[in-house]
Amino acid sequence: MHHVLEPQRGRAWVESPYLRSLIAGGLAGTTVDLSLYPLDTLKTRLQSSSGFTSSGGFSGIYRGVGSALIGSAPGAALFFITYDSLKRVLISPHPTISRNAEGKAYKENGVGNGRNEALVHMLAASLGEVAACAVRVPTEVVKQRAQASQHPSSLSALTHILSQRRTHGYINVWRELYRGWSITIMREVPFTVIQFPLWEALKRYRIHGTGKEQVSGVEGGLLGSVAGAVAAGITTPLDVLKTRMMLATKRQPAWTMLGNILRDSGPRAFFAGIGPRVGWISAGGAIFLGSYQWASNVLGGVEEL
Repeated sequence: MHHVLEPQRGRAWVESPYLRSLIAGGLAGTTVDLSLYPLDTLKTRLQSSSGFTSSGGFSGIYRGVGSALIGSAPGAALFFITYDSLKRVLISPHPTISRNAEGKAYKENGVGNGRNEALVHMLAASLGEVAACAVRVPTEVVKQRAQASQHPSSLSALTHILSQRRTHGYINVWRELYRGWSITIMREVPFTVIQFPLWEALKRYRIHGTGKEQVSGVEGGLLGSVAGAVAAGITTPLDVLKTRMMLATKRQPAWTMLGNILRDSGPRAFFAGIGPRVGWISAGGAIFLGSYQWASNVLGGVEEL
């Protein structure tokens, strides 16, 4: 007789999948940004055109943390609400049950294996990042200007931007807050197109190998660390370009900034801060995706694998 996996009862105390995504995503974003903020500051200062020492060196590594506190939860929540919602829509909600070589049962969804699932995860992650950047970009602009010692705090940086409405108008304030929007999208979409399909594939491999219904928070974190490290290393040049654009005294098109970096610093400048970035995002992937996986499990989430 064939046995099938049954959902674990008594755990889904949050019935709405959207609310689960919101709570788990908000918790994950706040946890990772606060715990790894010093590494983020050092990475920003290494990438600054003013140089590491002039931007603050090792002092005041929590400068600008207020901006991160305000933006982390809503940005991450927006991402996961979009990401999980699209997965639910595009992946069949009626899984079939298969067995691995040891006879253990596991679920397969209706979109097919491998490539089709990866495409769904790529699309969902890309649109999730676009949604999250509505919050993330202004937060990053304010945070990085404080981190690079252009202002003593995130509040000071925000106040400086808002004060420009008197002389330049509200449109200019909007442009300043969303400076680097395009390059941030250009950085985040490739990053998530690498990270999330890889994370989902690693989770699926783990689930198929063990026959469990879902990975644990620790397992999700370890697999997220691997996926994050790979994505971080590949997308470092885009991160350098984004940082330079946000810190520049005047707005410049991405192509102009690209040419300036190549002329003034050479190609090696595009890998400035790669060590802290890979270390930060590798650890961040473990904390971010591990805490999300844990919270989702606790709230009664079921893997859409």
